[in-house]
Amino acid sequence: MKNNPQYVFFIGKGGTGKSTVSALTALKLSHEQKILLVSMDPAHNQSDIFQTTLSDKPTEINKNLLVIEINTEKWIKNYLHEIEDSVRRNYLYLSAFNLEKNFNIIKNSPGLEEYALLLAFNKVREIYSTKDHIIFDMPPTALTTRFFSLPPLSLLWNNHLIKLRDEIIKKKELITKIKFNKKEYESDKVLKKLQQQQSFYTDVKNIFTDINTTSINLVLNPDKLSMEESKRIIEKFREINIQTDNIIINKSVDESLSTAIKEKFRDIKSKIFPLSKTPLIGIESLKSYLLNNNL
Repeated sequence: MKNNPQYVFFIGKGGTGKSTVSALTALKLSHEQKILLVSMDPAHNQSDIFQTTLSDKPTEINKNLLVIEINTEKWIKNYLHEIEDSVRRNYLYLSAFNLEKNFNIIKNSPGLEEYALLLAFNKVREIYSTKDHIIFDMPPTALTTRFFSLPPLSLLWNNHLIKLRDEIIKKKELITKIKFNKKEYESDKVLKKLQQQQSFYTDVKNIFTDINTTSINLVLNPDKLSMEESKRIIEKFREINIQTDNIIINKSVDESLSTAIKEKFRDIKSKIFPLSKTPLIGIESLKSYLLNNNL
């Protein structure tokens, strides 16, 4: 990495305004810093908000702000093709095995969508490492929770698989390591892949739990359903050692109610985004909202 960007995630119940708050935050920060806004939500509302066609190629909103959309289906397809290629290269005796025939079933396998998002997240980190902030407009609660839970859960499973592979190697009395120029290399392809996965999940987990690198911002509305779901999100994230940094009370119209919500979540910093009288569509509308509300 050339730099250490700050990763800013906006999470919360569907319909609370995560995309709008993400766009406003990105636009505000881009006054003085280099920002990348990443739409991870399959709904991809950023195209509507900025009134421009977006894709997985960066679109320049202003000199300091780029926006991209993550095509989850594309990442899933690429990943499955990598598996197919790996099988063909390493297991020639399985040449009759055709992953394409089973593609429609495999692409809906549990965990595949969140894994694709993790791969996309990692690639974004590599490509845009010189940005000051990378802001992620996340999917609704269920997928977002699985996305953040995948690294720690996968590490537990991966640890068991590595131990199991070690036992298999010992029982078969296999020699799996070779030396070259005094360095030792793992030649067992299965174990090597498991170790690579271990490194990947550890790296991502450390990023998600690092409060100096990552900021988790929970967007909610001043209504009972939104607040109850927000409480569950906070608890779930605590279980995987991820701290919620800020509560964003969006579409606020009642100051006393917003104050009561702030008190309810008093152990977490909070910010109020008042309900806009006009649709927050287009850059000028977003700029006007930021100016009028001193945000």
